Amino acid sequence: MQTVDGDPPGTVKAVRSELRLQAMDFWLRNPDYLADELVSMVEAGAADSSHLATARSLLDDPEPDLRWYPMPRWFFGAYEPLDDAFSLLETYGLAALRRTGQPGKKSQRNQFFLTEAGAVAVAELAKDPTLGWYAEQVKLVALVAGDDGGQALKDRQYQQATYAGTELGVDIAPIAPRVRERLDALNAAISVSTVDGGEGNRP
Repeated sequence: MQTVDGDPPGTVKAVRSELRLQAMDFWLRNPDYLADELVSMVEAGAADSSHLATARSLLDDPEPDLRWYPMPRWFFGAYEPLDDAFSLLETYGLAALRRTGQPGKKSQRNQFFLTEAGAVAVAELAKDPTLGWYAEQVKLVALVAGDDGGQALKDRQYQQATYAGTELGVDIAPIAPRVRERLDALNAAISVSTVDGGEGNRP
């Protein structure tokens, strides 16, 4: 979301919930779970059927498989500490982190900000033949996440039996075979519907 008065100077975008950031990071790093969300959106009528081809590419193209980077499950779902990665971004002036509340208290809250320099770096990254893949993937993650808060996104991820059933501290396993089955079934249903609709319009 956009920054507002009172946010760190020189910042242009904000993620105001670490829970939301962790949930989005999970989809970025696990293309099969992201593909499943796209299938669900098409089923629900929240996205057009062209997104099924995107879901298929997330499952079958070699690049998403190479970018797969599993996350362990903890008490609040998929989680990995962000401090090291974010401190590197802060060092180069690409991002900023603001913590509120007292450490160890439930009131503690982390907010993450993209700086103007960070936005320029993102635009350059999107043009890179290799790293540009991440920019496109982030667009899909943003589409799937929508405006839902962090807890809502985690609740959606917990609807996956594989995700929910993973033991604490263990990497969350892939679900690609099941997503392929859903994708094949939905494509078949759309094909039948299209044929039936076409026949119904014949004289």
